[in-house]
Order: sequence, then structure tokens, then C-alpha cells
Amino acid sequence: MTWDQQQQPYQQGYGNNGYGHANGYDYGPYGGQQQYAQQPYPQQEQYTGYGHTPAVEATAPLPPVQPEPAPEPARESAAGVDEPNPARDPQPTSAPDPAPDPQLRPTGRDRYFDTLRAVALVRVVTYHTFGWAWCGMVFPSMGIMFGLAGTLMAKSLERPAFKVVKSRLRRLLPPFWFWGFFVVLAMLIHDWMPGWQIVYWVVPLGDPPGNAWGEQAWEILWYLRTYLWFVLLSPALLWIFRKAPIPVLLLSLAPILVLNFVWSGPDNRFGSALWDLSTYLFCWILGFAHRDGVLQRMKPALVVVGSLAAVAYGGWYAFAHQSDFGTYDLDENPLAQAFWSAGFVMLLMWAKAYFRIDFAWLTRFKRLDRTVTVFNARAVTIYLWHEIALVLAVPLIDRMWNVPAFEKWLPLDSQWFMFGVGWILIAVFVVLCGWVEDVAAKKKPKLLP
Repeated sequence: MTWDQQQQPYQQGYGNNGYGHANGYDYGPYGGQQQYAQQPYPQQEQYTGYGHTPAVEATAPLPPVQPEPAPEPARESAAGVDEPNPARDPQPTSAPDPAPDPQLRPTGRDRYFDTLRAVALVRVVTYHTFGWAWCGMVFPSMGIMFGLAGTLMAKSLERPAFKVVKSRLRRLLPPFWFWGFFVVLAMLIHDWMPGWQIVYWVVPLGDPPGNAWGEQAWEILWYLRTYLWFVLLSPALLWIFRKAPIPVLLLSLAPILVLNFVWSGPDNRFGSALWDLSTYLFCWILGFAHRDGVLQRMKPALVVVGSLAAVAYGGWYAFAHQSDFGTYDLDENPLAQAFWSAGFVMLLMWAKAYFRIDFAWLTRFKRLDRTVTVFNARAVTIYLWHEIALVLAVPLIDRMWNVPAFEKWLPLDSQWFMFGVGWILIAVFVVLCGWVEDVAAKKKPKLLP
């Protein structure tokens, strides 16, 4: 939400508010909870028992062989990345290379995907501060985040589907409830009268309701709703994808084409969810393709040509239909968003798999590496609280005008100054509220991870 936009009253409902569909669907720009991916997993070795050895004359009984303990299941961090687990992960048996660089030791996390997630969160705050329409074309954050989440979901579903879905809900809902308590209470104080739809503040399978006073806070919840539906549908989607990977991947663009050209869906919460699911379905399935090694096996020329064609079509459609949507902003144009994100994310994930990019060099820069770690471990907190931070920055800056020294030396009328104040407030919320993500992950609460 830009500086100018914050001076204007909000309109209640699901209309075009700068984040939703121009046709009335709540289509937001970005954010989220997103998950991180790993390289295609190796096949697990099957235990076959001890092999036969030549008979030898024993002079003393051999000591009993203790069975190896069963590996512990993978534990996901609050940001959706599997944490290193010595009891599960194989340990090296050979001597390490001489004089290894301690700064390049493996961390158990994919820093390439971690970095993409951190940049995505920065772009969210940037877009909501300045409102630059070109942000989505430079970095289609939502498509990237859904792609990363799909990759990790495919990895997690190596375990029983019910346990995986239950774990995801446990990590997502408590931070949402904690944040929602303050938002709902504030709206009630400001004359909001909820109906039965308040149940969506418990489980956001539909857009949670609210009044115009709190709209800037709750309008971002479309992402949590879309992510939640993808989590619930993933066991079935992954089963279908593995039956015919390439055809299913290509057909995942069909729903958005149908909604855009054939049937626009119902004008209600279900229709809003249907648009967002269709817009990012390809990116989610693309995450499956990356996890299963499908992208790595595809011919480079085919991937590059197909990706560039999708980006070209998405860009052309955005600019060719500016009169329909009032802007070329991808966040206002679902079809353009779907194709631009599809091509962009496919290139990023294919390059990751084909060139084995891991960003291991990031560990050389301790402060930058630390920042990326905090962003990933507090991704839900940053996404939920960033709009409130930007809202609070406005009255805070207004108070600064009353201090002569601030008025003289600080650029109080600059959006960049607001951007900086917003990040300071986001850091405060991370310290004050981020511990909820630790509690949801059944870990010891910390001010910073």
C-alpha cells in the first residue's frame, strides 16, 4: 500500500482494491509462507542383512552387534526447510580433505532457495510501500514462493500424507491466530459486527471477513488461504503428477485459461480461491517436477524456449490489456501473472537443478548469511506483520514533524524514509512476535533464530 493510498479510505468487500482481481476477486500481490526445496533425493538403501563371510577359526566369542537405531523423521523448521538431523543424515566415514575451509561447511539448508525466499519478502514490503507496477516483472515473488513450497511439499510427502498435512497446519495456524487476535480485536473496537463468516478467522479456507478500517491488514490473507488449499490438495496432486509428469505440468495452465476465456467462476469466496489456485497451480506443480528430477532430465533447449515463450505471452497480455485492468501490474491480471510466473520460475528451478546452484559462498559473508537465516525462520511473522508496520509508520512519521530537528534533518516526506521506518517496525515485530513460530514448530522460543 503506497503512501498516497494510505491517505484514502478503504472500500469494504472483495472489489478491486489494488490487490485483488479487477473482476472482483481477492487477488493479492504476494507474500508468504512458503517452503524451500532440496535437490532430487537419492534412493534410500534397503537393508539386506549381513553378507556371508568365509569361515574362520574363532578363539573367542564375538561381541554382540547392536542394531542401528531407526532414523528420526525429518523435522521442518518454521520456514518450511528440513533441519539438519545427525540421527537421520548420513555422516562421512572417510577422512576429510586436508585443511577444509570452515566457512564453506554444509549447513543442511539450500541457501539458493533461502536467498530467493528472503528476496521475495523484501519485494513484498517494497511493493506495498511504493506500489511500483514493474516489481512483479522484475521478480514474480508469489510464483517463486509457491514453486518453493511445492518442492518441499513433494519432499515431505515421502512420509504419510496425514502427518505431513497436520504438521503444516500446526506450523501455519498458531502464528495466524496470534496475529488475527489483535486484528480482530481492533476491528471490533472500531465498530465491526461479524457474522458466521468469522469462522474463517479460525481456519482460512475462505477469505476472512473484516471492515474497511482493518482492510490493509487482512487483505494479504489471500496467500495463506491459497497455500492452505494447496497443502490439502497436494497428496492427490502429487499422485496425479507422478502418473504423467510432463502432460500434467503443461495441463496445469489450463484452469487459468478456462477462467479467463470460458467461465469466470462464482462471485464469492470459492470463486476468489479458485482464481488464485489456478493462477499459481503451474508453479506448485513445477515444484513437484523439480523435486522428482523431471526438470533436470528435460532438454535445456526445450526448457529455455518454453520458459521464454511463457514469459513473452504473459508480458504481452499484461501490456495489451492495460485498458481492461488500468495497469500492466501483474497482480491485477491473473492470466498475465500465471504465464509470466510460469516461465520465470521454470528458468530459476531448471537452472538450480541443471547447474547445481547452491549459493554455498553465502556462508563467507556472515552478516548476510545471518540475515537470510532470520528471514527464512521468521517468514510468516514478516509477511503477516509487515502491512501493520507500514500502517504504523505513517502516524509515527507525522509525530516527527513536531520535532524541529527531525523536520530539518530528516526526509520525513520521502517514501524511502517510510520504507526504512517500516523495516525498523518489522524488526520490532519479529522480536516481539516471532517466537510464536518457534512454539508452533515445538521448539524453544527465541527472540531471533
